[in-house]
Amino acid sequence: MKSQDNPEVIGIDLGGTAIKFGRFLADGTCLEFRRIPTPQPSEPHRVIEAIAQTVQELNQGQAIALGVGVPGPADVAGKVALVAINLVRWQNVPLAQELEEKTGLPTVIANDANCAGLGEAWIGAAANFRHSILLTLGTGVGGAIILDGQLFTGYDGAAGELGLMTINPEGPPCNSGNRGSLEQHLSIGAIRRATGKDPAELGELANKGDRQALEFWQDYGRILGIGLSNLLYILTPEAAVIGGGVSASAEFFFPSALAEIEQRVLATSRTRFHLLLAALGNNAGAIGAARLAWQQLGDIE
Repeated sequence: MKSQDNPEVIGIDLGGTAIKFGRFLADGTCLEFRRIPTPQPSEPHRVIEAIAQTVQELNQGQAIALGVGVPGPADVAGKVALVAINLVRWQNVPLAQELEEKTGLPTVIANDANCAGLGEAWIGAAANFRHSILLTLGTGVGGAIILDGQLFTGYDGAAGELGLMTINPEGPPCNSGNRGSLEQHLSIGAIRRATGKDPAELGELANKGDRQALEFWQDYGRILGIGLSNLLYILTPEAAVIGGGVSASAEFFFPSALAEIEQRVLATSRTRFHLLLAALGNNAGAIGAARLAWQQLGDIE
């Protein structure tokens, strides 16, 4: 069978401990999924070789492109990994070019949170909306902006760092150089700093009716609602998708987040707004990377 008869793309999610691969049709159907450990030390040449080898094993002759999500910013052209967090010696790595040379497949790359946002907008929680944002609540707070079905990254590829917006100018210092960023109030580290407990423990306590845990999640939702209120005034998305490990306790903080939004945001800026839990879990990055590849090819309207 010739590749143009039933073309596929391969979406790849590059992480510090594992690399995930999926073969996808244009409608989002996943034909095969695979996970391999990230080579250690995770230097560029070792990682690129492992990706290329796995792509060759997965490719049944139908693949026409690759999309890769990387743990850090990429250039606006989607070719160079500028910095990759938790990987060794990843600065200005021409990842797309090297993979194209090794696999013969056109390749595009993007930040992994951006890919997750694309995935949720394609076949996940925001599939019924053209305009959405994603916040991933975990070790950090990542973000993605989807406008009219397309990933928005700004003129140089750096837009969409939603977790770095300032919530409290006198708040805790952030690795970005900011103070009091949304990340410094909502990340796992921020939760531990405030309570001395992990999010999972606080979720279990809240589930048992613990008053302090319930009050913590109510305050947590209020801060999330403040951040989302800023984004609603600027972007007026139809949906905000919340993912990451902390989202496991969403039932305890979504109500106060929505209450805060209703209090702060004019009705005209939140028409038909939905606050949604991410649907794709840990596979969102690979799914979104595949969507990125299809969009780069121009095969999807």
